[in-house]
Amino acid sequence: MIDVLTNYEIQIRLIIYLVILVIMMFWEQLSPRRTPAISRFIHYSNNIFLLIFNNVIMRIFFPAVTIGISYLSSEAEWGLLNMIDLPSWIEIILAIIILDIIIYMQHVIFHRVPILWRFHMVHHTDPEYDMTTGSRFHPIEILLSLGIKTISIMVFGIPVIAVVLFEIILSSSAMFNHGNIHIPKKLDAVIRWFIVTPDMHRIHHSQDHIEFNQNFGFFLSCWDRIFRTYQESPSIDHRHMLIGLPEYADPRDIVWLSGMLMLPFRKRQTQ
Repeated sequence: MIDVLTNYEIQIRLIIYLVILVIMMFWEQLSPRRTPAISRFIHYSNNIFLLIFNNVIMRIFFPAVTIGISYLSSEAEWGLLNMIDLPSWIEIILAIIILDIIIYMQHVIFHRVPILWRFHMVHHTDPEYDMTTGSRFHPIEILLSLGIKTISIMVFGIPVIAVVLFEIILSSSAMFNHGNIHIPKKLDAVIRWFIVTPDMHRIHHSQDHIEFNQNFGFFLSCWDRIFRTYQESPSIDHRHMLIGLPEYADPRDIVWLSGMLMLPFRKRQTQ
């Protein structure tokens, strides 16, 4: 199983991504939470082109870095989990939890540090909120995230299978919790005790300054509750709440791929 996951990591991730992409596309079409203001085709295509661009850059210049570092850490017995004798299944679960809290902390830091916010705001300037928003990140943020993840793998001794599984979980949950999908309120209330739901994370994309500094979690919802960054509902209902950053409204900057790539280097705006 481990050999299959590691040897065919790219193929497995791509297949799972495409399956979830198709499921989410139909779900958004059949049961949308909000009425899109922008053409789905234009919005989907530009955000997905950014995802493809990021993946091409990473594969050309930094191929399989995290998996390579994980192999190296295991061989050299670097990191906390390599120093503790645990059953493999417990080690994998712990590793995924560790990586998830690191993603949460990274997300908070990218909101707090101005130079990091310049790149992360590309994600928040999306005027829509759908499954493609979950993959809308500037390539420099992707690179910085890769560096944080690589250091974390070495420090904690994250096993290879956990690295692969977490990448699958992260990309899948990003599409889900950014989905423009309707989930019945009672069901959503149950799900969000365990994982981040679209209604929970959508608050984080509100134009309200207080709200977009809440609900930072990407997969497990517990971190927002533990660190008191959880908000149950927006001040304006989900269908009518304003999404994005009000100081960035030009479609050339926030909808089209070229604008997204150049956005962090434009005149600084007040957060």
